[in-house]
Formats: sequence, C-alpha cells, structure tokens
Amino acid sequence: MFLRGMLLALTMLFSSLAMAAVDLNTASKEELTSVKGIGPKKAAAIVEYRKKNGSFKSVDDLNNVHGFGDKTVAKLRGDLTVSGGAAEKPAAKADKPAKADKPAKKGQAGAKQEQW
Repeated sequence: MFLRGMLLALTMLFSSLAMAAVDLNTASKEELTSVKGIGPKKAAAIVEYRKKNGSFKSVDDLNNVHGFGDKTVAKLRGDLTVSGGAAEKPAAKADKPAKADKPAKKGQAGAKQEQW
C-alpha cells in the first residue's frame, strides 16, 4: 500500500513537471527544443534574438523572431512563459563618436545674446 502511494505521488510529480511552461527569457536551446513545435533552428533563433534585443516582455514578442508567426505563437502559447528575471541583456552596439555640440541659435537658451 505504501509503495503504491509513493508511485502515485511520483507519477503526479513528474506529470506536473512535464506540463511546466518553458521560460523564453531563461531557457537554453535544449530546454526550448523540449517544446513541441520548436526545433533546433527555432530555438537558436530565440536565443539569438534574446542576445540582441534583451528580455521578452510577453510570449507575443515571439512574433518578432524569424520563423514565428501568429499561428505558431498561438499554438505554443500554453507551453511558454516569460519571466522578468535573469534574462540576457542586449549586445552592446558599436560606439558612435560623440557629436560635436552645435552652437545655439539666437534666442535659444544658452545662446549668447547681443547686447544693445
């Protein structure tokens, strides 16, 4: 009887883990491919998008990733989630040289006013 109860508890635990949504902001490529409908190429595209653009704000942001459209996102919605947690930050863009300050025009704040 005890063994049967333990087996039932373990079965329930594993089934609940299998239904857990995968977080777009923290999942590895391998974790993403565990979702039905996401293969290695799509998983790589998600990770690359996350590196370039930062955290997903919602599952709908998946529409911005190459290979995903409205229908695909709708099918995946129940298997995915988005946290506000430790996501990758966007890659730093190349530094642009600082713009030289333009002289202020007459009448603008900071412009030298002619004295009469």
